[in-house]
Amino acid sequence: MATLAKTVVATGASSGLGFELIKQLLTHPSPRDDHESRYRFIVGARDVARTQAAYDALQEQYDAAARHSLTVLPLELSDLAATRSFAQQTLQRLAESESESESGAAAGLDYLLLNAAVSGGREAVWVQGEKGRGGVDGWCEGVVVNHFSQHYLMHLLKEKLVESKGRVVVVSSGAVRNVKDTDSLERDLKAGASEDARLLYAQTKFVQLLGAHWWRRQLKGQATVVAVSPGLIPGTGIGRGSGMKLTMDMPDAKPVSEGAQSILRAFTRDDLPEDPEQIFLTSWGEWWNKDVYGLTLDRALQDKWCPSKEVMEQEAGLSG
Repeated sequence: MATLAKTVVATGASSGLGFELIKQLLTHPSPRDDHESRYRFIVGARDVARTQAAYDALQEQYDAAARHSLTVLPLELSDLAATRSFAQQTLQRLAESESESESGAAAGLDYLLLNAAVSGGREAVWVQGEKGRGGVDGWCEGVVVNHFSQHYLMHLLKEKLVESKGRVVVVSSGAVRNVKDTDSLERDLKAGASEDARLLYAQTKFVQLLGAHWWRRQLKGQATVVAVSPGLIPGTGIGRGSGMKLTMDMPDAKPVSEGAQSILRAFTRDDLPEDPEQIFLTSWGEWWNKDVYGLTLDRALQDKWCPSKEVMEQEAGLSG
C-alpha cells in the first residue's frame, strides 16, 4: 500500500523561512520520516501566481519533489473575510482529497504552520464599533496579521486539527523578551498609536505567544501546540517597512536555511517537557526556560487577547 501523505497547511510560506522549510521537506525527509514520505502542502499567499511559479520551479529542480503535491490558495491576513475564505477552501480541498487507504476518507490536517508576520504595520485594517475590543480606531495591521487573523484561522481549522491529532507550529521570536509593560498593549496596538517599530513588532509577537499558550490549553490531549524562535534571520526581509536593519554581521545572525531547520525541529520533536507551560523551542534546539517569557504565562492576559470565533466575526462585521 502506498505511504499516506501528510498534510501541511502553512501561512507565511511564499518566501523566506516558510518557503525554505517547505523546500527542505520537499527535497529531504525529516528525521522521523524516510525517503518514501510524501507531503500534501496547502499554502496561503497574497500573490498566488508568483508563489505557485516559485514552487513549480522548485519541483522541476528537484526530482524528489515530484512525489509530493502542493496547492497555493489566496490568503490576505489583514482581512478576516479573506482568512475565512482561505480556511473554507482549505477544508474543501481536504474533503476532496481521498487518502490512499481503501476507505477513501478525506485527508487529515497533520501540521499547521503559522509563520506569517509583518514588522511595522501601524495602519488600521480592522475597524470596529465602539463596543468592539479595538474601539473605533481599530487594530493596527501588525497585530491583525501576526496574531488575530492566524488565531481566527485556528478557530476555523480546530475541528480538523483535533480530528487528525495534528500539530500546530507557531513561529515566534525572542523579541517577546522586550515587552516589559503588558498594560500598554491595548493602547500601543491600536492603529497609528506606536512610533517604535521594534517595540511594535515585539508586542505583536508577544500577543501571538499568548495565543500559543491559550491554544495549548484549549487543545490539551487533542492536538499539539509548539512555539519556536528561528533566531535572528536577516535574509527574510522582516525589517522591510519598519526601519529595522538586520545584517548577517550581527551577533547570532543565521542564514535562512538554518532558521528553517530550527522550525523543522518544532515539527519533529516528541520530547515535549512535562510542564505544559514550557512550549517554546529555541533556535539552538533547547526548550527555553519559562522565566524568558514569564509574562506570557498570565492566563487572564491570554484569555483577553484570544477572543472566540463568534466575537471576532461580530467585531469584524462577518456575523449574521
